Amino acid sequence: MVLSIFAVLSCKTDHPVPVFNGGRAYGDLVKQCDFGPRVPGTEAHQNCFQFLTKELLRYGAKVNHQKFSQKLPQSKTPVTMTNIIASFGLQKTERVLLCAHWDTRPWADQDSLEANHRKPIAGANDGASGVAVLLEVARNLSLEDAAYGVDIVLFDGEDSGLPGEPDSYALGAQYFAKHKDVRYRPQFGILLDMIGGRSLQIYKERNSVDYAPKVVEKVWQRARDLNLTAFINRPKYQVIDDHLSLLKAGIPCIDLIDFDYPYWHTLEDTPDKCSAESLQQVGQLLLSLIYQK
Repeated sequence: MVLSIFAVLSCKTDHPVPVFNGGRAYGDLVKQCDFGPRVPGTEAHQNCFQFLTKELLRYGAKVNHQKFSQKLPQSKTPVTMTNIIASFGLQKTERVLLCAHWDTRPWADQDSLEANHRKPIAGANDGASGVAVLLEVARNLSLEDAAYGVDIVLFDGEDSGLPGEPDSYALGAQYFAKHKDVRYRPQFGILLDMIGGRSLQIYKERNSVDYAPKVVEKVWQRARDLNLTAFINRPKYQVIDDHLSLLKAGIPCIDLIDFDYPYWHTLEDTPDKCSAESLQQVGQLLLSLIYQK
């Protein structure tokens, strides 16, 4: 069911805040997983790319594809990867960056069974959850303008790295940060990674606290205002993720991540481990932030 009713959650601006539909977002999570593991260079990866592009265009976004070539540890030749950039409200000078990675890990190296360590993961939470929330945000932007211009970036090549080699991760974010227009300075950025788990608990990520403390406080204050119980008001873990490249490029971007997710990088990272309710909390927070300054 398409929700077209908008609820004013506060009177901070003249922009009413849409009601986020967690059920629709969960459906988009499942659709991504139905393609299979979205490992760069595979048919599933290409099919998901076409799906994501089609959906964002359907929602009226200005879509650009940022292609780059990279050799992955499991490939003998370079593969083509693509960051998907969808922009809304192009006339607005004040902008917000929302991002997630859409690829999945080529091997389940944290699986309890060693026999599974070379198998690719479904990536229901680790990849699909953040993308699903951003697709639903995009749908809402197609119905009602936000207070900010919004750039949604789906990064490729985040999860093909090797342990102990941090530069082998976040390939799409590294490429985006290196090649972005020097004039592009969003007010803030929010990265979504593993935000769909059934027992969602999002602590403050330490790199975010250290390098974008004002954004962290803004987000957690809004979570308190909205009574979002998944947001825990203390730091816990330090994560190597896409936001680090953005921080280095001068974009104050924080990472929303539940790094206690027990199925991380295992074959058990499947849709049944995720919930519409978790997606709802994160999605409603994002809508509040972009519709009300």
